[in-house]
Amino acid sequence: MAGKRGHRGFGLLRRLPSKRWQASYVGPDTLRHNAPSTFSAKVDAEAWLGAESRMIERGDWRAPADRGSAVAALMFEKYAATWLADRTLKPSTRRLYGSLLERRILPTFAPVALTAITPSLVRRWYADQPARTPTATSHAYALLKAILATAVADEHLVANPCRVRGAGSSKRVKQIRPATLEELDQLVDAMPEHYRLLVLLAAWTGLRFGELTELRRGDVDLDNGVLRVRRAVAQVNGVGPVVGTPKSDAGVRDVFVPPHLMPLVREHLRSQIRGGRDGLLFPAADGHSHLAPSTLYRRWKPARKAAGRPDLRFHDLRHLGAVLAASTGATLSELMTRLGHSSPTAALQYQHTATGRDRQIAEALSRLATGHGA
Repeated sequence: MAGKRGHRGFGLLRRLPSKRWQASYVGPDTLRHNAPSTFSAKVDAEAWLGAESRMIERGDWRAPADRGSAVAALMFEKYAATWLADRTLKPSTRRLYGSLLERRILPTFAPVALTAITPSLVRRWYADQPARTPTATSHAYALLKAILATAVADEHLVANPCRVRGAGSSKRVKQIRPATLEELDQLVDAMPEHYRLLVLLAAWTGLRFGELTELRRGDVDLDNGVLRVRRAVAQVNGVGPVVGTPKSDAGVRDVFVPPHLMPLVREHLRSQIRGGRDGLLFPAADGHSHLAPSTLYRRWKPARKAAGRPDLRFHDLRHLGAVLAASTGATLSELMTRLGHSSPTAALQYQHTATGRDRQIAEALSRLATGHGA
């Protein structure tokens, strides 16, 4: 039959008057079997035929009518729970996925069979998500898409019904305005003494909070002025602080400290650290437990208000460090290494911020126009 209109090496494709595609094939039982539904895209119809062909080749084929009830009984909630349990994830990632499932995805999809999840259902769910939280919505969509992609690979589904263009990415609602160096000075002055180096290192090295608060005396190379980032700590609900590897493989790195901070580092090590080489650089009040974000923020909020920046999050100091590094002319690769990025996307944003000096450029153009030079 190969070469005839509508025929393939395996199975038959027909385009219906509705413009949808119908797929069928002759099974080992010598009967023709139609796909349980038609397809809007030819590639999805071909994918269904391919899945049926692979079942025949493996010898575990059953007529679609005989397996329909078993497949329909596989509900999304059960499959998603198995999917999550089977993954090797960092505790913080597992917590995020569990939260997204519980709050965003399961309220709609928990009682739905896998085979009943259609592109239109996904589109309606996506449209109903809160407009004020685009990042959480994009993360939830990406998680749903990943779960259903595995369902396709497991041959529970013919094609992934997640087809909302651009739904897996979001634009930042809050535009971050990095602190100025003057504001940084004010922030540092307003913080308790034992937190000042924490603020300075966040701003000048760009380390994440979880990386900074897991730094220990043995991670500091005073001779070379280097912080050796090998671990990070994450706060996990119901568990507490969990120490693991940094956010990505690129997070394992050596970060040079600007020389003007090294006297402060030496003084901090001399006066603030307990526990020898294993002593935390920035512990909680007991001197050996990990510093919790909530504890820091009790001091951070008054300090940022005193600096005239009540909008500034502690994480925004990392953005400042990235922009400062980019302003030195660091290459994209150098920025990625320093910040522990595995993707160039974020580093490119910092480069653009550092070079986006419209006012200075406009002023320089005016000086040229008036003959005062650039």
